[in-house]
Amino acid sequence: MSLNVPKNSSMRLKAVYQRIVDNFLAVVTAAISSYSLVALVRLGPAELISWLRELQLQPAHLFLAGFVPAAAATVYLMLRPRAVYLIDYACFHSSSNRPLARIPMASFVEHTKHTPTIDARSVRFMSRLLQRSGLGEETCLPAAHNYVPTHEYCTLENARDEFELVVFSAIDDLLAKTGVAPDTIGTLVLNCSLFCPTPSLVDIIVNKYNLRSDIRSINLSGMGCSAGLIAAGLARTLLQVLPRGACALVVSTETITPNYYVGNERAMLLPNCLFRVGGVAALLSTSPMNARFRLKHVVRTFTGANDDGAYRCVFQEEDDQGNVGINLSKNLMVVAGSSLQANITEIGPLVLPASEQLLFVLSFIARKVLGARIKPYIPDFSTAFEHMCIHAGGRAVIDQLQKKLRLSDQQVEASRMTLHRFGNTSSSSLWYELAYVEAKGRMRKGDRVWMIGFGSGFKCNSVVWECIQPAARDTDGPWTTSIHRYPVDIPDVLK
Repeated sequence: MSLNVPKNSSMRLKAVYQRIVDNFLAVVTAAISSYSLVALVRLGPAELISWLRELQLQPAHLFLAGFVPAAAATVYLMLRPRAVYLIDYACFHSSSNRPLARIPMASFVEHTKHTPTIDARSVRFMSRLLQRSGLGEETCLPAAHNYVPTHEYCTLENARDEFELVVFSAIDDLLAKTGVAPDTIGTLVLNCSLFCPTPSLVDIIVNKYNLRSDIRSINLSGMGCSAGLIAAGLARTLLQVLPRGACALVVSTETITPNYYVGNERAMLLPNCLFRVGGVAALLSTSPMNARFRLKHVVRTFTGANDDGAYRCVFQEEDDQGNVGINLSKNLMVVAGSSLQANITEIGPLVLPASEQLLFVLSFIARKVLGARIKPYIPDFSTAFEHMCIHAGGRAVIDQLQKKLRLSDQQVEASRMTLHRFGNTSSSSLWYELAYVEAKGRMRKGDRVWMIGFGSGFKCNSVVWECIQPAARDTDGPWTTSIHRYPVDIPDVLK
């Protein structure tokens, strides 16, 4: 996704402005350096020696002039955070040797009709919602959805089976791709919001792969769809205190089986329609050897501290009949927009070029002086990123972010296609989007990727990656068997 060549005068003018402002510091530095060099040349050797003698510099002065900067540089290099790299990642995908229920919408609706506690009105609502959801006919649901009535098969045993199928498959693929031995992994961070059995999910992984007895393992739960980025940030922090070159395994998934809602509250029926099976395993390290991406920034924004509406907009609770489910508030899009605004305010100075930051500051000052008559300036994030991975939480989520950030259809293509092919896979959806960009052959060395995730609480988190080595076009992945059919025309799908 590269910037288009300016086609009209306003775009040409903006391009000229960007070149001038973005290169202003470099131009000024070059001018000062050139002037200083010319001035020294004009002095001549004799005048230069005379000038140095007039300064009456002692040997101690010369020593300090060299030692202090060198010592400061050494301390900085020793204390600065280590760079963290993404060695590789692997997304779960169904195949002939990984049986999983690919449930067409008609089958899903028909199975729902056999749930005695869900009435006909709710079934019609879910049917209409699915038609407008942007999901395709190949999304995967747990094996329990192969049976009728579905809720009777949403057992603890089947939930564990789903988790093991998804996570073990992703980890197996990752270890095969990287060639890393399990006993070299020093940290394990897993996030799964709604399924938290005993022993913990990280214990299941440690037992399966016979990981080290001193491994630092952390199980994140209840943190919503943005927890995958939180897990990556946490792994980065843990890697700072491990020996150089240590590896951290990050696993992101959501187990659907135990979270099938059997009531009639519309706000709680939405997750039944949108969430699908998915997961990812990613390997991070402080060693750049064989790395494919470099982790540049992690920015976390939490808006629920002083806002009860934001805190409760994604809330697990019981309905009037005692059925447990996730209540998605009508204000979710408004809360998401406010959270996004807070997040981009923090990440903007880290990634945007000077030209965009200047326009943003001028807009902010103008709004303070002139009031609401001046619209807030929305930075052009295409100047900072070549690719954007927006959480595929639903069609409304993608529409809202596209509108808020003024993104083109191509910039949100990966999100829409991921939603269509895989559904809302919660925190792992961002990795399916990254895999889509790579499967299309659009990733280039040096490209910057912006991942944006939203989660309960309410949280908006961002992670920025820089590509070091793109994946080969023939690499096996979640899009291998379907990438040739994408992108699809969503309006035709909805029709």
